[in-house]
Amino acid sequence: MDTAARSYLDHNATSPVRPEVAAAVARALSLPGNPSSIHAEGRAARHALQEARARLAVLVGAAPERVVFTSGGTEAANAVLSGALRRQGCPAPTRLMISATEHACVAAGHRFPEAAVEVLPVDAGGTLRLDALAARLDACRGEAVLISVHAANNETGVVQPLAEIVRLARAHGRALVHSDAVQAVGKIPLSLDALGLDALTLSGHKFAAPKGVGALVLAEGVTLETAFLRGGGQEARLRCGTENLSGIVGMGEAAEIACTALNAEAVRLAGLRDALEARVRALAPDAVVFGAGAARLPNTLSFAVPGLEAATALIALDLAGVAVSSGSACASGKVARSPVLAAMGVSPALAAGALRVSLGWNSGDADLRRFLEGFERVVSSLYQRRGQAA
Repeated sequence: MDTAARSYLDHNATSPVRPEVAAAVARALSLPGNPSSIHAEGRAARHALQEARARLAVLVGAAPERVVFTSGGTEAANAVLSGALRRQGCPAPTRLMISATEHACVAAGHRFPEAAVEVLPVDAGGTLRLDALAARLDACRGEAVLISVHAANNETGVVQPLAEIVRLARAHGRALVHSDAVQAVGKIPLSLDALGLDALTLSGHKFAAPKGVGALVLAEGVTLETAFLRGGGQEARLRCGTENLSGIVGMGEAAEIACTALNAEAVRLAGLRDALEARVRALAPDAVVFGAGAARLPNTLSFAVPGLEAATALIALDLAGVAVSSGSACASGKVARSPVLAAMGVSPALAAGALRVSLGWNSGDADLRRFLEGFERVVSSLYQRRGQAA
């Protein structure tokens, strides 16, 4: 594929690996030792592993020893939601509370009995209703609870009020808080310790690291009662098995780059996103931007034009050399109705046209121009058909 003639605007699905990260991966592949071996080669591999752990810890505001490497965000979230998460001196959680817009790795990845799971509503902007959370916590006073709310939504980019969620959990006294931070890490400032979270989970390929590597980050005094992969004792005996050294080193490199440029890149991407949103509204005055009134990731624009089917637009844009999405990339390539938009009260007809443009480190003005050229042709055709029908 001639990528020079295309614009990739689907970074929320996966962000292309940075050249510096690819170089770091290549260097790690040249290390022959197993990080668990005590000879010189093993020690060199262990040093590279621990350096990557320290780099990632800085990005997420946690102590390096609290970072457990995994194969990605789904594995990490599944481990947290197995029921094994514990804070020292507290009982095991018997009830799970999640938002109605959680990713499938949370909504379908937990192991709590169905009767013990409460799905909390969001408002029309996609933000968790804190009053609903407070009411449910009051009703469960004395019961150990695990709250799992994502830091930012993968489809709309809506950012959740984690600090307020943690405050309500601490007032309850027996509630743990986990955040699926896959979409937020590397895009906006996020600190486990500063927020007071008990656990967060992440995936490297969302911030330009290789696919197939992620992490579970635990607060001090919080652990998993049982290992989620048992074996040789790696990763503090919580996730056993030889570590994916090259992927982890790549994630560490990506974490350091993201950390260094975090604020400047957020400003740059927000500027591009806002300019793109303004042009979309100019070309399609009846376009509806999802989450427009809420705090959003700086790189994400999710919208629909009434009467425009997502499948039709995606094909036309792909042929025009532009890669975007209809929402989550975790539906086997299918364009299906979004449960996220349904939870926000979006009508099925409008949700069927949802498009997601997500920018990243290699996005620029030329990519926006290519998208807008293709989009203008699509909406012009739509409006022409409307005129003929009238």
